[in-house]
Amino acid sequence: MDAIRDGREQVPAWKARIARALEHLLAETGTPGGPIDPAQVIAETPPKPELGDLGFPMFSFAKLLRKGPPQIAQLVAAALNADSNAADSNTTVKAAGTFAAEGPYLNVRLDRPSVTAAVLSHMADGNASVGHPGTLTGSRIMVEFSSPNTNKPLHLGHLRNDILGESISRILAACGATVRKVCIINDRGIHICKSMLAYKEQGGGKTPESEHVKSDHFVGDYYVKYHQMSQTDSGAEARAQEMLRKWETGDTETVELWQRMKDWTVEGMKETYERTGISFDQYYYESQTYLLGKDEVYKGLEKGIFYREPDGAVAVDLSAEKLDKKILLRKDGTSIYITQDFGTAIFRHNDWPFDRMVYVVGSEQQYHFQVLFAILKKLGYQWADNLYHLSYGMVNLPEGKMKSREGTVVDADDLIDSLKDLALEEIRSKDREEAVGDSAEVARAAEKIALGALHYYLLQVTPAKDMLFDPKESLSFNGNTGPYLQYMGARISSILRKANSNTNGKAEGSVKPELLTKDAEWELVKTISAYPAAVADAAARMDPSILAAYLYELSKGFSRFYHDCPILGADNPDLAAGRLALSKAVLRVLRDALGLIGIPFLETM
Repeated sequence: MDAIRDGREQVPAWKARIARALEHLLAETGTPGGPIDPAQVIAETPPKPELGDLGFPMFSFAKLLRKGPPQIAQLVAAALNADSNAADSNTTVKAAGTFAAEGPYLNVRLDRPSVTAAVLSHMADGNASVGHPGTLTGSRIMVEFSSPNTNKPLHLGHLRNDILGESISRILAACGATVRKVCIINDRGIHICKSMLAYKEQGGGKTPESEHVKSDHFVGDYYVKYHQMSQTDSGAEARAQEMLRKWETGDTETVELWQRMKDWTVEGMKETYERTGISFDQYYYESQTYLLGKDEVYKGLEKGIFYREPDGAVAVDLSAEKLDKKILLRKDGTSIYITQDFGTAIFRHNDWPFDRMVYVVGSEQQYHFQVLFAILKKLGYQWADNLYHLSYGMVNLPEGKMKSREGTVVDADDLIDSLKDLALEEIRSKDREEAVGDSAEVARAAEKIALGALHYYLLQVTPAKDMLFDPKESLSFNGNTGPYLQYMGARISSILRKANSNTNGKAEGSVKPELLTKDAEWELVKTISAYPAAVADAAARMDPSILAAYLYELSKGFSRFYHDCPILGADNPDLAAGRLALSKAVLRVLRDALGLIGIPFLETM
């Protein structure tokens, strides 16, 4: 909605008008000062609706104008009210409204009919974009997320990572960016060999098919078996290390076992990705990238960027960056994880030159990424300034911390299955089965409700915060939950179906925005118009919780509107038509925003 930004009429137009009024004040008083950038004019929401729809604080102009902020607010309000024809010619919505000074604030009360007409007209245009502000048009952004290991299935921690990465990718794309989603699969190292060793010694030729077990779960069971085995077998660690040595030297039998178990795990993971709506444009494998940084280390050594330790190891001094010394190659010439990471980053940029790279990785790796970005800058890669670590906190169940090696991890598939079962119980307890459809449709709806509950719960918290996931709380059909948002979409869909049925698909009234005078209607109009700004804000902050909060406010607003403003029961056909148009606008925004945060939309529920 290009004509309506930041939740109100086109805020840049208001800022430009206020900036011009401030410049006129400078000229009238002969006060020296250059042009005022409209970006200096800050827009806020007044604390009380009766104060207006927009508020512009005048504090930052006190020194320039040599006047107190309240006096500036009064002078600007008087000037703008006197100049009713000052709207920019390129503003789609006429910048109509009244201005009032309230202490140091210049408040604006918008002209409701003109704003409502613009919102409904835009939303009725099926070809017009919804919530796509274009703030990142032309930029290329790579997003890395998930990063699983091939010794176990995806778990609850991955689910938070996955939906964060998927959601932020969709949000960036909605802002106009070309987004490339990538996943690096950690398929080498001692932890992988531990699962391999347990299977080699205890598997007896069993397969996922022979045991009727999902393939990634099958491999994960042997990671747990290794831990159990190592408690009583003191030589297990040494045998796993020997298996790693054989893999690195290309031993045929070891590599074949590694490939078979890796394929099992990746196949199972991809099933979970598909189930949860997660996708990638490209997969990278650590086994293919772990040597990529070595050449860069030797180049840096030749240039004096890195240095050799007395024992022959290669290191970098990052004290100037207020970081510690970091070893890059061991004394035996083998690389470490950081070496692989900057090699992979360089390879990726050569493969797909990006303007920005986003790593979705847990907060425990913050220092690692500070070091990684610092090394790439030292190597002279200017694009390293545009690398970003989207750090997120731990997620656990109320029972406590998960431990993969002890088998106490919460597998992603098991969690979704349990949520689906709970959703089925909820549907049946509310006698909604007949409304949803046959048994297959009920099962599909329960799966979508489970995913909606899961994804919303994981995204409603700011990424940086640790969180507890409460399955039962997440599935509530009331309150700040995914199912509540899904139910609101189903309710609006039901209203529209009923309206269509009552009129045989023909509108009986005409949409007249001036009839929508209730406060609940106006609040909905303003919330709808705020959607592009919410999407842009979520992209700028790399924080999908902003959209989750927006969706909850939109849904609450519709609930108030539904309660206060009869839609199909309105006495005036034109009023009914206007309220139906407003309901359609809410549904369009709701559906679009749900898609950006990975929540399935339901027509019936």
